[in-house]
Amino acid sequence: GLGILLFNNRIALWAAAICQLLPGLYRYRLEFLLDYPVAAVVTCSFFCLTLWKIKSKPIKPVKIDYFPEKPADKLPSRTKFQKFTDKYLNGWVCALIFGLSFGIAMMVKQTSLLFLITPLIWIFFSILLQRHWERIAQLIVSFGIATLIFGWWYRTNWLLILTSGKRATLDSAIAEGDPALNTIHAWLYYWKILPYLVSWHLLIIPIVGLIIYWGRKYFPQDGQKAKRISYRNISKFIKNNSLVWLGVFWFGGYLFCSLNINKDARYILPLLPVLSLFLASGLLAWRGRWQNEIRWGTIGLALLLGVINFFPIYHAEIVTNILSPRVQHRPYLGKEYPHEEVIAEIIKKDPYLQTTLAVLPSTSTINQHNFSFYGAKANFQVYGRQVGVREKEVVADGRSLDWFIVKTGTQGSVPEAQAQLVDFVEGIPAFRLETSWELPDEAGDLLLYHQKKPSVEVKPISSKRETVQLDRITIPEVTPPGVPVPVKYEWSGPWEKLKSGLVLLTWGWEDETEIPVVAKFTDSNPRMNWLHDRAIAMGRLTPGTKNPHPEDNFRVIERTAMLPDANILPGTYRLEAIYLNRETGESYPISIPETTIQIDPEAAATPAPELDLITQLRTVAPNLAEGVEGLEPIFELTARINQYDPKQDYLNQAEQALQYRLEHQYFNLDWGYSLVLAQILQQKVPGAIASLEKVIQLDSDNPYNYAYLALVYLYNWQPLTAAEILEKADALNPNLEIVQILSGIAALMQGHFVKAWQTLAPLINNSQ
Repeated sequence: GLGILLFNNRIALWAAAICQLLPGLYRYRLEFLLDYPVAAVVTCSFFCLTLWKIKSKPIKPVKIDYFPEKPADKLPSRTKFQKFTDKYLNGWVCALIFGLSFGIAMMVKQTSLLFLITPLIWIFFSILLQRHWERIAQLIVSFGIATLIFGWWYRTNWLLILTSGKRATLDSAIAEGDPALNTIHAWLYYWKILPYLVSWHLLIIPIVGLIIYWGRKYFPQDGQKAKRISYRNISKFIKNNSLVWLGVFWFGGYLFCSLNINKDARYILPLLPVLSLFLASGLLAWRGRWQNEIRWGTIGLALLLGVINFFPIYHAEIVTNILSPRVQHRPYLGKEYPHEEVIAEIIKKDPYLQTTLAVLPSTSTINQHNFSFYGAKANFQVYGRQVGVREKEVVADGRSLDWFIVKTGTQGSVPEAQAQLVDFVEGIPAFRLETSWELPDEAGDLLLYHQKKPSVEVKPISSKRETVQLDRITIPEVTPPGVPVPVKYEWSGPWEKLKSGLVLLTWGWEDETEIPVVAKFTDSNPRMNWLHDRAIAMGRLTPGTKNPHPEDNFRVIERTAMLPDANILPGTYRLEAIYLNRETGESYPISIPETTIQIDPEAAATPAPELDLITQLRTVAPNLAEGVEGLEPIFELTARINQYDPKQDYLNQAEQALQYRLEHQYFNLDWGYSLVLAQILQQKVPGAIASLEKVIQLDSDNPYNYAYLALVYLYNWQPLTAAEILEKADALNPNLEIVQILSGIAALMQGHFVKAWQTLAPLINNSQ
């Protein structure tokens, strides 16, 4: 399409063929990465922008055929595509098309803007100088259409984009040793690797053809009249020449990619399709007796290089090493790796559970991403995750997951703490070696470990249940306060109700009265109860390959731990349970065996497994009341436990359980903080605002509560409301730095740049 719009159908077809033969494109076409789709959508958007650029002009320019074979080709006949666009497309229609394509490109990846921003700026200022107000209106409308497509996603995820952008650029660049921007290597990086992405011959031969063609045109020999070079001709050339328009796109993309401190060959793939038009022009610029041989010989050699790069051919390495190095991507022809066998073994043992597989090595062939891929092929039943990253989290990682992959030999790119976790898994009797595989090419052995007593077990039963029941609960008779208590639950019921069920478990202080446990909940007596709410089977039930019938009955065994508060009153505590359906909202009391536990400060603690994720979240959430200092333990905890639940379903479980309690019982401040944290981590803005307003009602003297509420409003692009809330926080404590920072951001988002500078400048100076 670009070739037909800017040149002619001959260049268009040659460029399309060259796109199939560029090593950079066919190499990354086989990679599971976003960069190739980005190249596709960026090229599509640039085509649509070019189409609008041409069709929106008040006066159509005379189309000239570039590099004609014969004088008769000077004014080529209109193609069917050109006739169609002439008849049905005008400036407004093309603006609509560009808006749609630009919005889609921004939804694929935000780096699409790096390639499109320069031609957009170029064309905007061009039409602004020419005072084509209708074209400016068309461009504004196209931006509005694009914003309708991608705006909602960026509005929700803008903070994630900023924070992940730092990790993906600065942190990755430092880790990979990429050149700094103040060095010449940073700006020549992509220029140096361009021959690898194009191949030397496919780059040099077209460039030589263009040089010879333009040299003969402006510096003719044999008495031919030279084409005059003047300012007017140069200006006309820049204004109308298609090569200039492509150059604006190409060099703009190159500039912004070079400005990105994190360098990688795949980041400039969107430049290659446009480059193919330059290359096609260069090939067709060749003139003389050998022109066809040069053109087809170049294409034939590119095709041969593609075959050699894809398939091992004896003694052909020397050709690729000279003309097309570093892009070989050949199929693996050796012994198969056991990834699918590992996944099958896990599903065989846990056919009704979603499993998080801890992958301790990280090599190019054995890593968490590979196992996630094969787990996704198996109905998304297994997810691979890398744990053992931090030394202080080794024990918690080892106790929190049931399945571990260990490898002998080379471990790959792993942190120092990984070896400690390997020793932990292999050294304690809680794990057993389930099976092992010998890896190809003497790469070592792959070992699959499994907890002897897994956290969740699911078994089909023949007896029928109409509702969810708690058949048995195993706990110690006595325990001290403030320490995890081991507990084993055995649930039974129909599959659909087990899968959709939350259980709200209340351990309440027992006295002589006959008041129900739940009725004793009061905000003034938090020391008389504790909770153990969560989904049945920790939310891990999945139909998988078995796909049970909704009415089939199962027994679910959970081995976990609960946590009585450190300040809880000594005495006897009794369990009461409520079933809450996550899908329908249905709730009813669960019939349970007579169960009590004694809290005695003098009792010895019983060894317990890790706390369930919701309990851990509720335990750390009250730190929000401490402000900035309380956030660090929250960040550390959520960063760790998010690895254990690949879908972060525990957040939704916590939110639904707490909302039910807060609506049907009372508003406990700690519960309120837990609900706020669960909603913020899920990016649920309206719910977080409502919950924070209730928290403020209970604790109106804490300025951090107002700061959190203002932060949510800022996140939701409501700076005026945030500024009003921050005034209340400032009145409570005018010395809080976080409040001043948020106030500066609120002023900046409102366009009050002077006020923002006055607020933030002192803080910046103090930090330096």
